Amino acid sequence: MDWNDLRVFLAIVRSGSLGAAARLLGVSHPTVGRRLHVLEQASGQVFFRRVGQGLVLTDSGERILHLAEEMEQSALAIERCMAGDSDQLEGLLRISCAEWFSNYVLSPVLRELTQRHPLIVSEIIPGHRQFDLARREADIAFRIVPFTEPDIVQRRLMTMRYGLYAGVGVPSPQKDGEGLGLITMNTAQAHYPDVLWLEQRYPLARSVFKSSSRMVQAQMCAQGLGLAVLPRSLGDQLPALRLLDVDEAPPSRDIWMGYHHDMRRMDRLRALADLAVDMVGTD
Repeated sequence: MDWNDLRVFLAIVRSGSLGAAARLLGVSHPTVGRRLHVLEQASGQVFFRRVGQGLVLTDSGERILHLAEEMEQSALAIERCMAGDSDQLEGLLRISCAEWFSNYVLSPVLRELTQRHPLIVSEIIPGHRQFDLARREADIAFRIVPFTEPDIVQRRLMTMRYGLYAGVGVPSPQKDGEGLGLITMNTAQAHYPDVLWLEQRYPLARSVFKSSSRMVQAQMCAQGLGLAVLPRSLGDQLPALRLLDVDEAPPSRDIWMGYHHDMRRMDRLRALADLAVDMVGTD
């Protein structure tokens, strides 16, 4: 039985349709349909039945699901071990982090990595989604929450300070924030400590703009739309912003670096991790 056919099977289970599975796997819709047909023909079983616009498992599909998942875990472990045993300072290194972090914190680290090891190709995967390191959606990740997944090697890389910013030329706000606009994270991140700090500090202010992108927040703040709490590494480097002097700074956040235990011997990953600790790490 071809493992690639079982990958298609699992993708359909997780996404619910042939089209969604194709997008998940990065292949064409006909390819997914063809691989499923080959799997069902080889086994003599029908694994899915159509319900509305989607697909659900038949009893036969349910019976092999757990076995397919076990096979997937074994295949992923083999892939990680083979990649982790690489002793070559060359090849692709996939890095997950927020876009502002790559631009304003990691960029000197990545420049130094390239200068020392020009055959390493760094690939930044920006965004807030927590990529699955066990599936090698990324090789190494930097984020503001500790890793809770099993078999992850992690360390607190640094503590990121935050500041309150306004556009250059924008007057200082009233103490209670009356008539003031606030630029904050989007609804899904409304619980972030900096959002709560800003709203509590200016109870009469109103939210005028929300974005999960700190860089977009910074641009809107520079346009004079309102106040924003931003990482100091970002806000201090933008000449169109000015740091406001407040009696109590916004809460800081820890930055965590993590990678799967099986990848710990990958030389290009170790080179980046060591450089990050040396250049931007704090105790």
